[in-house]
Amino acid sequence: MFANTRAFSGFAVDDLEAAKKFYGETLGLRTSEQYGLLTLHLAGDRDTLVYPKPDHAPASYTILNFQVDDIDAAVEELVRRGVSLEGYEGMGQDEKGINRAGGPYIAWFKDPAGNILAVLQER
Repeated sequence: MFANTRAFSGFAVDDLEAAKKFYGETLGLRTSEQYGLLTLHLAGDRDTLVYPKPDHAPASYTILNFQVDDIDAAVEELVRRGVSLEGYEGMGQDEKGINRAGGPYIAWFKDPAGNILAVLQER
C-alpha cells in the first residue's frame, strides 16, 4: 500500500525555537519552518519533521544518528560547540565518551528537549 509513497520521520520537542537554534546553528543542519513545524533537511534527502509538544517527554532511546568518517574529530567539534556527551553505565565509553567496544564507534548527546542523538563511525 505504501511501497511507493514518500515517508519521513518526526519527533517532538518542548521548545521549537531552541530546537531550531540547536539543529541549525550548533549542528549546522539546514532547516526550514512551515505551519509552525520545523523541518531538518538531512543529507541523502532525508527530511525529518520536528514538532512542538507542550507535554513533551524526551525519548529514552536514540532518535537520530549522524554517521561520520572520523568520530574523534566529530566529538571534539561537538564539545567545542558546547555540546555535552552522555555517559551510560556499562557501555565501554572512553574518556571522550566514545563507545569503541564492538559495533560502530558511537557517542551520544542530547538536544535541548532531552532527546538522545548519536554520532557514529563504521569501523
